[in-house]
Amino acid sequence: MQQPLEPPGQQPPGSGARKAPEDYGSGGTGSMDGDVASGNPYAGLVSRLRAAWLSGKTRPMEYRVAQLEALGRFLDEKKQDILEAAALDMGKPPFEAEFSEIILCKNELHETLNNLGTWMKDEHVDRNLVTRLDSAFIRKDPYGVVLIIAPWNYPIHLLLGPLIGAIAAGNCAIIKPSEMTKNTERLVAEALPTYLDKDCFAVVTAGVEETTRLLENKFDYIFYTGSPSVGRIVMTAAAKHLTPVTLELGGKNPCYVSDTCDVQNVAQRVAWGRFFNVGQTCIAPDYVLCSVEMREKLLPALRKAITDFYGSNPRESPDFGRIVGDKHFQRVQKLLCSGRVAIGGQTDEKERYIAPTVLVDLQPSDPIMQEEIFGPILPIVIVANMDEAIDFINSRERPLVVYAFSSDDKVVNQVLERTSSGGFCGNDTLMHVTLTSLPFGGIGNSGLGMYHGKFTFDTFTHCRGCLHRGMGREALNALRYPPYSQQKMGIVRAASEVKRKGACTLL
Repeated sequence: MQQPLEPPGQQPPGSGARKAPEDYGSGGTGSMDGDVASGNPYAGLVSRLRAAWLSGKTRPMEYRVAQLEALGRFLDEKKQDILEAAALDMGKPPFEAEFSEIILCKNELHETLNNLGTWMKDEHVDRNLVTRLDSAFIRKDPYGVVLIIAPWNYPIHLLLGPLIGAIAAGNCAIIKPSEMTKNTERLVAEALPTYLDKDCFAVVTAGVEETTRLLENKFDYIFYTGSPSVGRIVMTAAAKHLTPVTLELGGKNPCYVSDTCDVQNVAQRVAWGRFFNVGQTCIAPDYVLCSVEMREKLLPALRKAITDFYGSNPRESPDFGRIVGDKHFQRVQKLLCSGRVAIGGQTDEKERYIAPTVLVDLQPSDPIMQEEIFGPILPIVIVANMDEAIDFINSRERPLVVYAFSSDDKVVNQVLERTSSGGFCGNDTLMHVTLTSLPFGGIGNSGLGMYHGKFTFDTFTHCRGCLHRGMGREALNALRYPPYSQQKMGIVRAASEVKRKGACTLL
């Protein structure tokens, strides 16, 4: 988490990908022909996209649908290239890559195409007596030119997911894939612009220094996925232009396991959530909270689940990937010094391999409990009971998701009601993110804003409150004009006030 413009484990400042100006602009990627007056290398690109947006080109529904369908063709026609790039960048198994990068992305796309006509419609609202003869509605306006900065752990899904909403809402967009996953970055930079309208959408390939310069420009919305430390930098840059932001950040997601549950089912679901994509998932269960008795039952169940998933030697399994880069590997490897290794612990720096690992005998002050792990390590922390687990969760920064396992629904509901997090999932892991009907986003340290499905469209949409009145009936308006009187006030009050109907009840 050292470097300012990428998620955990990325390269520090000065060591990111560096490109000469002539390397930009080819194949539809972002041009470096900056505005001479501003001195910023991306000012020309931003100005060009803003001119396209101001022309109204992106507003018609037919245009938005055409661009979204082009994204669908990109996913279909480049499917094998995406799978190969994911394998080269992270050793990602084809099953995991297809599910997380393509299927979930297409679900978002189809949900949007199925409902875009409804989402775009003006939303008419209630009127009081004064405005009864007028038209009051919410117009769904695009923001303008938006910037989407994506991370490396799901380099297609977390890039195109926000882009789907940005296009659907009628915006122009600059998208920046992560330079850490170089093969995917190259694929996006070279192929995606051939599908989308180059006047309105651009891919910028950039390292830390270039991204810092990119953020100096005025955007109408910024969508960033990454670490909390970098989120603060993005938000600071956005604040200079009063630009609204969505920050999808990480955190340490707790997973409480009660004493009453099906232990083997819990072990399989937790192991899958923790070791999917080698643990490089922002919503992975980051640590387990349970009693000593449950830990003793859970350890053999986790060992069996890991063996069932990846065999006796996960290093040889085609279904277990690798850490994304050397620096990230070194960071995660150091975390193995916390507590005691109960399962796994093997590493190979040359292959950037870290075995599925479970740690026990941990203290809350241990290094692994101070930062998001983002690797295939699962710490187990002992608590006496549910109340102590909830106190432990609430004593820390609010996470992206809280997990709770119990055969007693009352226990699951207690954890839900007494904690705060971006999302919640009872008796499973990760699966809440697969529903386009649920908002996805953080709270506090784990993020700001939300997306998925209609929530992505809403994120990139300015809800413009509109009242359209007729030019006649001026006698009705005379009541509000000076000179004022108590008689006028009585009439205005009766015509405009909102009256309380009765007690508020929760059905």
